[in-house]
Amino acid sequence: MLNLDNIVLTTENLTKKFKKKTVVDNLNISIQQGDIFGFLGPNGAGKTTTIRMLVGLIKPTSGKITIFGKDLQQDFTEVIKDIGAIVENPELYPFYTGRQNLIHFAKLSGEVDKNRIEEVIRLVRLENRIDTKVKTYSLGMRQRLGLAQALLNRPKLLILDEPTNGLDPQGMKEVREIISHLAREEKITIFISSHLLHEIEQLCNKVAIISNGKLVVQGKVEELLSKDQQRANIEVDNVSKAMEILNTLPFVQEVKSVDNKIKVKFVGDSLGKINKHLVLGDIEVKSLVKENGQLEEFFLNLTGGDQIA
Repeated sequence: MLNLDNIVLTTENLTKKFKKKTVVDNLNISIQQGDIFGFLGPNGAGKTTTIRMLVGLIKPTSGKITIFGKDLQQDFTEVIKDIGAIVENPELYPFYTGRQNLIHFAKLSGEVDKNRIEEVIRLVRLENRIDTKVKTYSLGMRQRLGLAQALLNRPKLLILDEPTNGLDPQGMKEVREIISHLAREEKITIFISSHLLHEIEQLCNKVAIISNGKLVVQGKVEELLSKDQQRANIEVDNVSKAMEILNTLPFVQEVKSVDNKIKVKFVGDSLGKINKHLVLGDIEVKSLVKENGQLEEFFLNLTGGDQIA
């Protein structure tokens, strides 16, 4: 059951039209305190338009945005103080050092002291490069400096538009670890749009999927995936006998042998049951690993095969 006391952000019938085109169509989402909330949709689904409304860059055509119990449009100045955001790419001065950029943005805020600047530098792990010019930074370092900028005002809600877009695997890992730390240790609620489904699957506890501006589904990642088909790879001592056992289980939909391992498709949260039946059948289970990437298949099924972007 939803705890209304812990609600950080809700949208009610949020709609945005550009001339006659409806880009966001009666969107209703709800984010609770402590969530890392993934926001997914195909190209042109309305993700960036939604984010621009959430941070007040554009006004809705109709509907309501409530953040921390306040109407965003009516109480914008008060609400925005508790929000940090990166919309599209971080706005940075390339000929300033990282520290000079943060000092500049801190002065604009007027309520940030030197201690907080040092704190955000540590949070985003830029201590070793903070005094070099931003023009020498990698894309991942620029993203981390953008995160530091968004954190200056000690936000309770962080809104990030494609925070790992264009990063190499190491850069993605670093940003993912920082976001997890911010949610876990700093108690910041985080809203992320992304086209990288495997990132959302690893990082987020909840997700909303939109298509053509409309909400398709919303919920906990594990619960959404438990309703859909799952996959696992199994390594055992007796492949043929294990396959016989697996083919008798009603929740197992497909069994095949590949490179002396077993690949299974199953429904629901049945991994433990699969292991139990194999052990009861005198099978030595050497490894049983659930495949990642199920969110992508789930997404494509919901959106009729539309690609994400």
